[in-house]
Amino acid sequence: MERLRMPDGDQGFLYHRDVAPDRPRVLILHGLEGSERSHYVPGIVAQAARRGWNASVLVFRGCGPELNSAPRMYHSGETGDLRFVVDLLIDRAPRNWLFIAGVSLGGNVLLKWLGECGARAPWQVRAAAAVSVPFDLELSCRNLQSGFARVYDRHFLRRLREKARRKLQQHPHLFDGAKLVAARTVEDFDDAVTAPIHGFAGSHDYYQRSSSILWLSKIRVPTLLLSAEDDPFLPRSVLSRVGEIARANPNLQVHFTRSGGHVGFVSGLVPLRPLYWAEERLMSFLDSVGTESAGSPMAPTGVRLA
Repeated sequence: MERLRMPDGDQGFLYHRDVAPDRPRVLILHGLEGSERSHYVPGIVAQAARRGWNASVLVFRGCGPELNSAPRMYHSGETGDLRFVVDLLIDRAPRNWLFIAGVSLGGNVLLKWLGECGARAPWQVRAAAAVSVPFDLELSCRNLQSGFARVYDRHFLRRLREKARRKLQQHPHLFDGAKLVAARTVEDFDDAVTAPIHGFAGSHDYYQRSSSILWLSKIRVPTLLLSAEDDPFLPRSVLSRVGEIARANPNLQVHFTRSGGHVGFVSGLVPLRPLYWAEERLMSFLDSVGTESAGSPMAPTGVRLA
């Protein structure tokens, strides 16, 4: 584990599994309320090790081993921390390729950042992959408020509300505590907490300015978009829009499946020996883009994630 001092004085955390200093690195961005312990992280790290690549996990503020101290949290459109970490990793190994994999919220952050960079993306960032991205945040939150998807909405609301209570103890008057108590959905939470903390006029303003679908056309790095049509975080109509944008941008490769849910994509002997094949798919894409220029994979040295 590496403790980072962020540009604003706050603390952040990076977890590394290093194989060799002259090898490519995969930077992993987790989803909402995830961390280095999220179920898909070990799979991506293991796939990187098999290729002789290093791996790092950026843990978003407040999701690490301790609550961050600044009067802010993390959110789906915050790309400053990703930019800082990418610059940091490139400064440490300026000649090595860097691949980035984002899952769910982390995928939205990744795609928005790539779009913001456009043709100015660092040349070291060879390719990217985004899994189960809530491309349209407003429609995503609305979709979570109906049917079985409400289970996810309630789950995340409980976790977010508890973290926000701790943040309010750190910084009284940071937001209206009564609105937090009254929140019944993640959308309510974003309107009561996420928006005012981070300078948005409300949840609608936050969603409109942070949704990655608005940035896809500007991406100039080869990028895989892996999603399932039955993802409860999105109506299928959003994936249709994403597909249309991808057809006009040769840098985007779409892989949409009929089933897979949200960061599921399970095969094998479920539930005895499930195989989460999304990790293999995204790493194969990164490998196919980067192997020729990055060199032949080396055998992993067995360094553990620490």
